[in-house]
Amino acid sequence: MTSSFRPLDRRTMLRGTLAAGAGVAFGQLLFAGAAQAYSWSRTLNQGDTGADVTELQIRVAGWAADSAAQSRVGVDGDFGPGTAAAVKRFQAAYGLTADASVGPNTQAKLNALEQSDGSTLHFDWSEFVDQSSGNFNGGKLSAAQVKENARRCMYKLEALRKKLGDKPITVNSGFRSIAHNADIGGASDSMHLYGTAADLDVPGVATKTVYQKAETCGFSGLERYTVDHQHVDSRADLGRDWWWESGTV
Repeated sequence: MTSSFRPLDRRTMLRGTLAAGAGVAFGQLLFAGAAQAYSWSRTLNQGDTGADVTELQIRVAGWAADSAAQSRVGVDGDFGPGTAAAVKRFQAAYGLTADASVGPNTQAKLNALEQSDGSTLHFDWSEFVDQSSGNFNGGKLSAAQVKENARRCMYKLEALRKKLGDKPITVNSGFRSIAHNADIGGASDSMHLYGTAADLDVPGVATKTVYQKAETCGFSGLERYTVDHQHVDSRADLGRDWWWESGTV
């Protein structure tokens, strides 16, 4: 990956957003800077709680379901049944014993999916910064909050990439500043303004297939697959209602 920005195209004109109710509830978002090269200090099992469970939930959030389901892994630091099921799916996908116990082998695989700068193995910060300014400033949240949301999106995209047979995913648009979003005609409350959205292209894979796999990755916002890209976002993490524009559910 390079640090150069991709040129704008009509993919950035996404209209996929949903009006919020009164106020914006950030729900279970935890904005503290997350650790890269994470130091797991214990084996995690169902019933455990703590910051390490929160980090685990972020990293397995893309394994929310086996088939199309409006289901997400709660990022709340409480290792419950939903987290356990996601861990099992992660373990099975990577050839590990699918027992929901997060010991050294699972932790090593989780850490293998991160880069030293906090991004993930197959995605880079340069793909998610505002294409006008080259940073995470000027959105609806602080730069730190936006960057953390982008990191969480990356882990879901790692799961999507795996489910697509390790097909490379191109991120055409990640975070957008309010000014840049207005310049390109984006929706006034686009999820891109929060850093929780991405517009994707997967060369050689039908957009409908990308959509259907994304339905299993905990994405609560999906634009219709009849356009030339796939929009995904995690608006439910911001307290918004689910919005799947087309699909099987």
